[in-house]
Amino acid sequence: MTETLLDLHPYRNAALPVEERVADLLGRMTLEEKVGQMLQLDARDDLEDHVLRRGAGSILHTSPERIVAARELTLRTRLQIPLIVGEDCIHGHSFWPGATIYPTQLGMAASWDPSLVEKVARATAVEVAATGIHWTFSPVLCIARDLRWGRVNETFGEDPHLIGELASAMVRGYQGDGLDDPTAILATAKHFAGYSETQGGRDASEADISRRKLRSWFLPPFERVAREGCRTFMLGYQTTDGVPITLNDWLLSDVLRGEWGYTGTLITDWDNVGRMVWEQRVQPDITRAAAAAVRAGNDMIMTTPTFFEGALDAVARGLLAEDAFDAAVARILTLKFELGLFEDPRTPRADLDAVVGTPAHAGLNLDVTRRSLVLLENDGTLPLAPSATRRIAVVGPLANDAQEQLGDWAGGSGQAGWLDGQPREMITTVLDGLREIAPWEVVHARGADILTLEPDPAGATWPDGQPRPPVVRSVPADAAQIAEAVDAASSADAVITVVGDARGLYGEGRSTATLELLGGQAALLDALVESGTPVIVVLMASKPLVLPPSVQRAAAVLWVANPGMQGGRAIAELLTGAIEPTGRLPISFARHAGQQPTYYNQIRGQHGDRYADLTQAPAWAFGEGRSYTTVSYTDLMIEEPELTASATITAHVTVTNTGSRPTVETVQVYVRDEVTSVSWAEKELKTFRQVALAPGQTERVRIDFPVAECTIVDAAGARVVEPGEFALLVGPSSRDDVLLSAPFRVS
Repeated sequence: MTETLLDLHPYRNAALPVEERVADLLGRMTLEEKVGQMLQLDARDDLEDHVLRRGAGSILHTSPERIVAARELTLRTRLQIPLIVGEDCIHGHSFWPGATIYPTQLGMAASWDPSLVEKVARATAVEVAATGIHWTFSPVLCIARDLRWGRVNETFGEDPHLIGELASAMVRGYQGDGLDDPTAILATAKHFAGYSETQGGRDASEADISRRKLRSWFLPPFERVAREGCRTFMLGYQTTDGVPITLNDWLLSDVLRGEWGYTGTLITDWDNVGRMVWEQRVQPDITRAAAAAVRAGNDMIMTTPTFFEGALDAVARGLLAEDAFDAAVARILTLKFELGLFEDPRTPRADLDAVVGTPAHAGLNLDVTRRSLVLLENDGTLPLAPSATRRIAVVGPLANDAQEQLGDWAGGSGQAGWLDGQPREMITTVLDGLREIAPWEVVHARGADILTLEPDPAGATWPDGQPRPPVVRSVPADAAQIAEAVDAASSADAVITVVGDARGLYGEGRSTATLELLGGQAALLDALVESGTPVIVVLMASKPLVLPPSVQRAAAVLWVANPGMQGGRAIAELLTGAIEPTGRLPISFARHAGQQPTYYNQIRGQHGDRYADLTQAPAWAFGEGRSYTTVSYTDLMIEEPELTASATITAHVTVTNTGSRPTVETVQVYVRDEVTSVSWAEKELKTFRQVALAPGQTERVRIDFPVAECTIVDAAGARVVEPGEFALLVGPSSRDDVLLSAPFRVS
C-alpha cells in the first residue's frame, strides 16, 4: 500500500483525537503486528529481521546510521507504524560522541538541588531528541543501601524523600511541557521496585523484602514520579518472595495501576521474559513465559526476540485470547501519537553540531559539577593558600584518566559497540584543571594502577547471547611507581592524590565483594602520607569506598563521584579556593564492607549500637559535607506544637555563617516519631532548604511541610499518621549530635 493510500486512513489524520487514531489503527492490525509492537529489540542485531519479519515497535542501542536504516525499513511495512527509539541516557547522552556527559546520578544527588537536576535533564533531552532518540531509561529511583551493589552510581542515594525530589525534577526536565514538544523525550522510572535490595549486594538476586517494607521506603519515590506524570516504568530484574517483578500482580495491578491509577506504559528490563526460562527457571518455555508476561500487564518487552514466536504460540494453544495484546498495544501507540512520530519520525537532525555538546551545556555541566563535590575532611590545608604554595604534585591512577572520570553509561563504558569513548578535548581531568588554573608549578606521577580485565572462564556470553562481564584482577603495588610519586610529593608543598574505582568494578553484573581500594592505591596513599607532605585525597569513585587507615592523617578528603566532563575543572577550582565546597552526601560511607547495609534511617530495636569489633557508625554520614566556613544553628522554634493530621508544620531556625567565606548551606529537616505501633526508623528526612550565606550573615529560615508526611506503614500495610509525640530535628546532616530538636504533638 502506498503512503498516499495510507494517508486516507483516520489514524493518519493528525487533527483527530489520539484515542480515535489509536482505535482506528488497532482495528486494522493483525495479531502478528500487535505482538510485534510489543517488542523492543537491540538495533545492533539484524534490523531487517526485527522490523520486517517481527514488526518491532521499538529499538534501542542504535547508532545514528541504524536509526535512519530502521526508518527506511519501517516505510516498507504494511501500516508504516513508526518506531520508538530508546536509549540509556543516564547522565547525558551516553551513546553519542561529543554529547555532554554530566556527573553520574549519585554525583548530581550530592548537590541536593532539584532545580539544577531538572536543568540537566532538560539539556540532556534537547541533545537526545536531536539525535533521533525518543525515550531515555532514566531516572533510577532505586534506594542504595548495600554499597557492594554495582549500580549504586546510577541512584540518587539512600533516602526516599531526596530520591523522590530529584527524580521528579528529572522527569520534568526530560518530558518538558509535553510530548508534542520536539525536544521532549519519554522518562522512565526504574527499576520498579525493590531491585536494589539485593542479597549480599549481588546484582539482580532475590530481593528479600516484604510488602510492608516496600510500602514503607521503596515505593514512595515511585508513587511520587507516577503522580508527576512519568510516562513509563521499567520493571526490575529480580524476584521478590519468589515471584519475578515481571509477573508481580500485586505490584503491577493492585498498587501501580490500581491504587495509584497509573495509566502509563510498562517496559521490562533486558530479557526479563527470557530470563524467567533460562535463568530464574520459573517458566518451562518461552510460550508460557510470554503468556504470563502478557497476563501480568507488561506492555513493551525489552530484548526478548522470541517473545514474538512465544506469544503467537500461546494464542494458538489457547493460553491467550487474540485480544489479550490490545491494551498494551494501545498504550504503546498512544505514546507514538503523542510524540507526533506519525507526522515526524524524529530522525537525527541535520544541525546536530548546533545542539549537541554546546558551550551552554558545558557551562551547565560545570555548574552542577561544582555543586556535586563533597569535602569530607579538611585540617585547614584547603583551600591551598597562594602564599604558602609554590609547587603541587598531582598523582594517582585517576588524576589524568579522561574516560574513567566519566563513569558508567558514558560511551567508553562498553554498552555502545560503535563508541570507544568521548572526545578527549571535551574532558578536563584533575591534572588538566590544575595546570589550567593553579598559579603554581604542577608535577605529575601516576603512582599506581588499579586493575586488569580478563575473560570470564565460564564463557564469553550468557545463555541469551549477551556478553559476560570480564573478571577483575587487582594489580599489585609497583615499588617504582610509588617511589616516583613519593619523589614528586617530597619536592612539593602539597600532593593531590586521585584514587578510586574503575570500569569493571561497577555496572550491571559488576557488584564487588570488597569496598577497599584495589591495585596499588592503598600502598600509594600509605607512602604519600609518610612522606610528610600534606596529602589531599580526591576520591573519584562510583560509590562510597573504604579508605585505608593512613587517610586519617591526610590533610583533606574530597569525594567527587564520577564528575563528568567538567570534573577536573571544578575540582581544581575547589582546591584553589575559586569556589566553595557545598556538596552534601546523598549516601553514607561505611568503615568496612562488613557493615553493610549502611544507611542513616535504621530501624529501632537492635541490641546495642556497635559490633563487638567495630562501631556501627558510618565513616561519613548521610547529609554530611564540610565548607570553607563555619555555620551555626540556633533557636529552633515550632509555631504551633499541637497539630492535627491535616495541618502543616511551620518552624523557624536561625542559621549563621560564623566564618570568613560565603557558602550555600543545606538545612536538613528530619522527624522522629517517638512511639510507633510497629517498628520504624529512628528519623527520616522530610524536607530541606538551601540558603546562600555571606560571611557573617544570619538568616531566619522558615520550614513548612504537611503533618501528613509524618507517616508510618502499620502492621496492616496502611500508611497512616499515628497520634502522639514527635520530634522535629534540624541541622547540617543526619548525625544526632549536630541536630537541634523541638517537640510537637499530633492529635
